[in-house]
Amino acid sequence: MTDETSYNADTRARSQLADDLLRAEGLMAAGEDEQAVILLASMAEDAEHYVEANCPTTETLQWFSFPSIFERLCYRRVEDDPRELRDVGEPLDRLYADLAFALVRRGDYERAAEALKRAVRWNPMGCGYRLDLAELCKTNGDIREWIALSYSVFERASDVRHLARAYANFAEYFGQTGQPRLEAAALRCGRRLALGDPLLTQLCDLTAGSEADPDSISDDEAAELLAAEGIPDGANAEVAICLLMCATDAAAAGDRNTATNLMLRARDLVGSAACKALMQLINEADADVAADAPAAPAPASDTPESAGE
Repeated sequence: MTDETSYNADTRARSQLADDLLRAEGLMAAGEDEQAVILLASMAEDAEHYVEANCPTTETLQWFSFPSIFERLCYRRVEDDPRELRDVGEPLDRLYADLAFALVRRGDYERAAEALKRAVRWNPMGCGYRLDLAELCKTNGDIREWIALSYSVFERASDVRHLARAYANFAEYFGQTGQPRLEAAALRCGRRLALGDPLLTQLCDLTAGSEADPDSISDDEAAELLAAEGIPDGANAEVAICLLMCATDAAAAGDRNTATNLMLRARDLVGSAACKALMQLINEADADVAADAPAAPAPASDTPESAGE
């Protein structure tokens, strides 16, 4: 595989920012939200100054804060961004997510939404950030942005829980707008992925026996109804492929825990049969690349010249 897709078992060196984030998270755990906001806001201001001075964005270059090679690879494949991607070297997405959480605990939803927008900017594949921001938009009365952010998860979700919540959000929206058959379709797709989502469970209970009951519709009918609205009936296969590619590289590097985690995430997203088919495609592609690669030169001791010496 290319350098961009290869797995690197080395974790990022712990930075001062990471230590400060642990301190801020400890303050929140202790209920010291005001102190946490002060600390995190100061850290965010320092980060902005650092980025402005050292990480210029151009037409050909963009900086990100992806937590692992998977997010970087997935972003490249899903977003089709041709720019050079560079790692800022600090967990800025986590910084802004922590700041947003602290602000929410203080009831400052407007500033929290702005912080989450920054978290999404630094890690566009962070669907948890997108869904948290969607909830804040709904709380702030911006229904259009709530549903737009929920929709953006379908293409990017690498965690089945995020995908299930996106379907639950759409089911809630369809229920609010008087579209019970679409509500049933969204609930059925979400329920097929994960039963543990509290909103999904609540909506399934509330719609039982009604026209919006997910049991009143088949999988094929649900897929057809959602397709007419431009909504997929499952995960993006490109995301599953990225998970499996990184799992393969992690296994080759001897990191069995990471490989297993990535494989399970892919399986939960698309199912065992689809995972097997995708792995076969990946293996065939790797075999084709290996077959097309130029043969390595023979060792000097095996050449005719050296043999005659």
